[in-house]
Amino acid sequence: MRYEPFKPDFFIKNRKSLEKKLQKNSLVVLAGNELIPQSADQFYPFRQNSDFYYLTGIDEENAMLCLCPHHPDSKLREVLFIQETNPTMVIWNGKRLNKEEASEISGIKTIKWTSDFDMVLRNLALNSETIYLGLNEYTNFSSKFTDVNQRLINKIKSEYPLHKYERLTPLTTELRLCKSKEEIQMTKKAIDITKEAFLAVLKMTKAGIMEYEIEAEITHNFIKRGASGHAFSPIVASGVNACILHYITNDSKIKNGDLVLIDFGAVYGNYTSDCSRTFPANGNFSPRQKQCYNAVLDVLKESRKFFVPGTTIEEINKKVAALLENKMVELGLFSKIDIKNNPSETPLYFKYYMHGASHFMGIDVHDVGSKPTVLKKGMILTCEPGLYIKEENIGIRIENNILVDEKPIDLTADIPFEADEIEFLMKK
Repeated sequence: MRYEPFKPDFFIKNRKSLEKKLQKNSLVVLAGNELIPQSADQFYPFRQNSDFYYLTGIDEENAMLCLCPHHPDSKLREVLFIQETNPTMVIWNGKRLNKEEASEISGIKTIKWTSDFDMVLRNLALNSETIYLGLNEYTNFSSKFTDVNQRLINKIKSEYPLHKYERLTPLTTELRLCKSKEEIQMTKKAIDITKEAFLAVLKMTKAGIMEYEIEAEITHNFIKRGASGHAFSPIVASGVNACILHYITNDSKIKNGDLVLIDFGAVYGNYTSDCSRTFPANGNFSPRQKQCYNAVLDVLKESRKFFVPGTTIEEINKKVAALLENKMVELGLFSKIDIKNNPSETPLYFKYYMHGASHFMGIDVHDVGSKPTVLKKGMILTCEPGLYIKEENIGIRIENNILVDEKPIDLTADIPFEADEIEFLMKK
């Protein structure tokens, strides 16, 4: 295993917390993810369903979970189903979890093969009144792909049409929003790995290399330190490319005088980091680049104070935009008179800063939670002001990960972001 896993108590606690939120005489049915075909006989790299991992710790495909807290047979109150292996599968694909190992990881005593699922489900369903089923309900996500849980929902509703059905996702969302001590430590480990990758990038960056060489350096450092990979497709954007918010081709040559913006983060133990840094390709900011960079840095430092219990991302976005607007005036991009006389409903700052300042983090890099969600102690979010002046080939984003508290904690404060420190490290 690449990472030091959670103890089973973590998953037991998560399931008990979920069960307290269920209606009386309820059954939870949730499927883990399956392998997705890529081409010929190849599959895309496996990534577990986030809710399923949060409740079980099982990181293999084709697993299933049933929770039926009221069932008269105590052995059927928690049932985990895993795929049965055979000698041929072991020869070709390696060892899989056996029942004892799955029980040790999850803390679930009753482990069955997936071939037993339909028979056990019938017993559980006929002893229940309400069935909770889960889907991806992320606000900005939509897909034409019918995943395993959607198919499971269709199957169960067809076979048990007279039951009452409820959404599982709002309950798991509520549980996952505030991170436990174990989750915070896992996130810190992902951030530590991300820091080491950034330090390596500063040492190797110079004018004339390709953007993908930096991507390769990041990937190398992630993998050799036990990360399972990238939390998302990394952005390595030089010059004007940094003004493309989701630039991921990473295939341009880095020119002397360019700024390089990287947006990257390691995954460790299924928990993510998300960091953006901007630095000069030749090791020295030009006076104008440093002026713009420090403007964004000032906003970051001030904005970190906003991540306190009781506020929302919506409120933070407004405050960060106002700070950046003032900086844009100082930088000469427009004047206060221009702002006052702007005939459009679109604010002038939107030309140079056109994204939000924050999102939730956790098992998913864009984790559960929405802009109106009221922040509570223990939540982790990004803080990512930016400035994009296309006509000057300047794109800057500085993104840190903030733990919500009365005095917010910057978990990424050790990843260098002061302009002078970056220049110093690049000269070493």
